Parts: sequence; C-alpha cells; structure tokens
Amino acid sequence: MPAIAVALLLFSLATLSPALLAAPAGLRTEVAFPNLRFDRPVDLQSAPGTSPEALYVLEQEGRILAFPKGGAAAGAVTEATLVADLRPRVLTKGNEEGLLGLAFHPQFAANGRVFVYYSVNSPRRARIAELQAGPAGAQGIRPIDAGSEKVILEIAQPYSNHNGGQIAFGPDGFLYAGPGDGGAGGDPHGHGQNPRSLLGKILRIDVDRAEGGKPYGIPAGNPFSDGKEALPEIYATGLRNPWRFSFDPKSGALWAADVGQNAWEEVNVIRKGANYGWAVREGAHCFRPKTECPTEGLEEPITEYSHDEGQSITGGRVYRGNRLPSLRGRYVFADFVSGKIWSVGAEAPKPGAKPRLELDTPLMIASFGADRAGAELYLLTFDGRIHRLVE
Repeated sequence: MPAIAVALLLFSLATLSPALLAAPAGLRTEVAFPNLRFDRPVDLQSAPGTSPEALYVLEQEGRILAFPKGGAAAGAVTEATLVADLRPRVLTKGNEEGLLGLAFHPQFAANGRVFVYYSVNSPRRARIAELQAGPAGAQGIRPIDAGSEKVILEIAQPYSNHNGGQIAFGPDGFLYAGPGDGGAGGDPHGHGQNPRSLLGKILRIDVDRAEGGKPYGIPAGNPFSDGKEALPEIYATGLRNPWRFSFDPKSGALWAADVGQNAWEEVNVIRKGANYGWAVREGAHCFRPKTECPTEGLEEPITEYSHDEGQSITGGRVYRGNRLPSLRGRYVFADFVSGKIWSVGAEAPKPGAKPRLELDTPLMIASFGADRAGAELYLLTFDGRIHRLVE
C-alpha cells in the first residue's frame, strides 16, 4: 500500500469537481467494467494463454477474483468470480499489509503455476508462495487452489508499513520481488544499504529449480550470486518502498516507482547491481545530513516530483499499445494522494527527465494493470472501480 495516513483514505471524492477528469491533451478516464466493484483492489494481471482472456484482481484483504475481459460494449462483463480466498492466512492489521502481489508463471497455460506475495503474522513477515490453478472454465477463468500453497520465500518485516509487494516475471523467466525497507520511518535499521538484508532491495530468484536446501535457485547472472559481498538473491539495492514495478514489453527494462519519505517521490529504471540510494538519499536529494550523504556509486532517478505535487507514488507501465497514441513509448505513473497522472519517455531514458502531466483526477490510484495485448491501460482505484485511460 502507498504510505499515507488513514485519514487520507477517508477523503471524499464528492468534494472534487468532475471537471478535473478532463485532460489538456485530450486524455480522460472512464469506468472500464461498470458492473464490477472491488474492495481495495491493489493488483490486476492478465492470465497468459487463457481463451477468452481473463483478468485477475487482488483485493488487499486476501481475495483473488477473475472475470473475462469481454467485448468492446460497455457492461459486457457482469460479474467477477472468486477464484481463491486467502483471507484466513493474510495479515491486514496495517494499512500497507495484505495480499499485495500476483504473478503468473510464463508457462502458466501449461503448468498452472501462480505466485502471490502477502503479509503474514506471528511473527510479522512477507511471504512469497506458489499456488496451483485448476482447468479453465467456459469463460477462460481458472480457479486457484488455496490449499496447494508452497512457501517459496519469507522475509521478516519489523513494522506494518513499507511492505512493497510487487512480484513479476521478467523476460529472462526469473521472478523479481520488491519487499520494501521494513517500515517505520527513515529506515531505522539501515536495511536499504545493508548487503545482508533482503529488505530495501529488488530480488531475483529462479522458481524453476531448487538449490541449497531452498525451494528456489539463484540465477547465475545475479550481481552477488556467490553470496560473498551480499545476499545472493539481491538484484538491486537502496529502495525504500517500491510500490509497483513493471517490465517494458519492448525493451525489457524494469521500471520501478519508489515511495518517498518527507519530500520526494521517484521513478527508477532498475539495473543489475545498482544502488538507488535509500536511506542516504531521497530521490536525488540528501536525506541524511550532507556530511553523511556520499553520492559516488548511487544511481540517479529517471524522474522525481516533490510533495507539492503528490505524496505517494504509484508505479505504472510503459505503454506500447496503439489505442492511446499520445502515450505510446512512455512510462505512465500516478500519485495516490493527489490523483495526478504523469508520463516520461521510455526510449533511452536518462536521469533528471521532467515528467509530463497527463491528467489531474480525484481518484485514489492504487495500482495499474494492462490487458494481454497491452492496448488497454487500467487504473485500480479505491472507489472500488477499474478505470481505463481514453483519448
């Protein structure tokens, strides 16, 4: 969950003018599936290889629901099917805890393997687990067997916030995860820069093989695969709370939004072995006193914005579809608190790029999703709806 006060969740959408939905460049939002409502939706994924195409939505409390994408006509989809209920095992005491991530194995159509990321209690920890999906029904929806769980990786979480939660398979077939820095404020335990902690990192593991007594392997290309300088699961370091990352479907680049502390929200392109600076820096700015703020070896953010523009970044996607020409080849992201949607060019991105404001909305945008073809760009919002961008 984005790091915000509970009071902001109670902000009334009715106090904002609908005129804010009009975009200067002609973009607007519309409800994509008018008959569907969800409770705190935080992730949407298209299942590979299903026909017709099915979309799966995570509710933070612990439910996974699915529905056929349907035709172009509004209202074609009338209901969502509950495919798995993980609520008995999901911890939701904190605003940022819960069922937070979903990833389908690249060969899901053949093997039915599904991966989830969620919060667990006693002790408090983040869990990455594998579940098994059953055969598809008439609508292309495959039920997921909650009893088939195989725990892949657990990470102790000292606090209830900064749980990250994104998991995704990269073009290399490996599973990436972003567990956040463990919470509180200011990274009090120094996880972001600690090479012996999995917190505050982007991780990469191989779920197709087991080694060393663990149910996963370490990819040979991981920067610390020998485990001498850092834990071998670590792919990149120095992140605070990566709330949503995704791969560019064209270049394969990994784009991540990192929620800031007091002043700056940032977007990074994640590179193997790179250090993104937290908690030495927040964005491109010193977080620690300048005497403790070395910059050598730290990766600069591709773009950032201050808390004058928003307070909790929601990472999005590089749009490569044809339905939204003004966004083609741009990374689209948003702010959960202000409702603003920006984009930045994804072709050979360089640090310090200025984001382009695309739309100012009254929506609490918790996550982004896309259909299988990448033509639709969906917004998951805390009004319970799935919206989409329209030109």
